[in-house]
Amino acid sequence: MGEFSLTPIESNSSKPAHKIIVRRVLMLAITGVGLYLVWPSLIAAFSTWPDLATLDPIWLLAIGVLEASSFFCMWLLLGLVLRTKERFLVSTSQLASNAAGRILPGGAAVGGALQFQMLRDGGLDAAVIGTGLGVASALATAVLAALPLLAIPPILAGVPVHEDLVDAVWIGSALFGVIFAGGAVALFLDGPVLIAGRVVRWVGRRLRRSRPPAADLPGVLLAKRNEVRQFLGKLWRRALLATAGKVGFDYLALVSAVAAVGVRARPSLILLAFVAAGILSMIPITPGGLGFVEAGLTATLVLAGVPSAQAFLATLAYRLFSYWLPLPAGLVAYNLFRRRYPAR
Repeated sequence: MGEFSLTPIESNSSKPAHKIIVRRVLMLAITGVGLYLVWPSLIAAFSTWPDLATLDPIWLLAIGVLEASSFFCMWLLLGLVLRTKERFLVSTSQLASNAAGRILPGGAAVGGALQFQMLRDGGLDAAVIGTGLGVASALATAVLAALPLLAIPPILAGVPVHEDLVDAVWIGSALFGVIFAGGAVALFLDGPVLIAGRVVRWVGRRLRRSRPPAADLPGVLLAKRNEVRQFLGKLWRRALLATAGKVGFDYLALVSAVAAVGVRARPSLILLAFVAAGILSMIPITPGGLGFVEAGLTATLVLAGVPSAQAFLATLAYRLFSYWLPLPAGLVAYNLFRRRYPAR
């Protein structure tokens, strides 16, 4: 994760150290402002904490099992892309990096750096780690990008949905469209990748006339897709299945949380809320989207037809297993990892 020193240094090297300090101070300041902005929503969510005791333990158990299954699928995916059968190494590094990314300023960047270092300490090759983690991230993003496509048919079929929620899904579909095409989802069809590249190039030329995208952008996207496909090889089926399981079990955990509060909402509408909240969770202002996810998920559940009080409680139950409980698990995993693999 890196440390900076306040020891006096030579003037020719003071600039880099100064920039590092300024960058980290700015990061902490942005995080503080973000937490200040979402503090009311956090207070509202935590105020319902005692109400968790009123929920059916069976549903709470179901949420826990589903979230554990989601993490297990992530470990399977990492094992495939990292070309290793060291389950202990994969699982402990993922749990520790997940926890670090959710409590430290810098979020995913800090967690990714920690995971990379732990995998290196575990004996994996740096090139394989970098490529593998990139492929895993691309697949996870691509599967999330596909979810709006599953949620849109209920809208077209005339299921009543709040207008704001519809807008969020359409925006999310457009936002993830390019990532979907370039991120290894279109593993076998060249057409969607080339079309996505042409669309991005066309839009870029009109938005940034002074620095338009490269003329060969469609070819670049196609080449990146081919690299991912070549890297996965015959493992692509298992990799996509593991990725779908990671996202799918997470979604089912949210469905169980809504059911736990005694609300019968359409799973398709909960899917819309899940997708919209997923978009909000990408805001990197606070670690792990803390506060933004609570506020965004609660709001989108309300738009999906869940009463406000139950939406707060469902969000808290879901986040208990998807955010809070993995934090101490990550600390335990890191300590276990260091016992087997001392830091270099």
